[in-house]
Amino acid sequence: MTFVLDTNAVSALMKGSVAVVERLAATEPAQVAVPQPVLAEIAFGIERLPRSKRRTALQGRFDLLCAELPRAEWTDVVSQTYGRIKATLERRGTRIEDFDAAIAAHALALDATLVTANLDHMTRVPALRVEDWSR
Repeated sequence: MTFVLDTNAVSALMKGSVAVVERLAATEPAQVAVPQPVLAEIAFGIERLPRSKRRTALQGRFDLLCAELPRAEWTDVVSQTYGRIKATLERRGTRIEDFDAAIAAHALALDATLVTANLDHMTRVPALRVEDWSR
């Protein structure tokens, strides 16, 4: 696996961002995965919306992406990496959200590049490779 998609990358796919869709299309499907914390964040965002056509459309796009994109599994190595990230950033006084650390841990544990537009937070994580496909 080469790329792990962050929540904002999956959200951009759901919105049909041309840049992100084209970049994903140019990447071998087996080289991309989505960690469970990303799916949880997207599911929460959809559940917060009032019942509407927009919510129904977003749920449909989310279901389609879930059916198509492979998962990056949460393993013991991911958990250990998460602990290391959180402790390191806390010592530095540059903490990030728990789900951001968990998503970064998936990318590090898989030796993958994290696809994210959240460069401000994710570049704080030591040794994490990041790419912003939205640009």
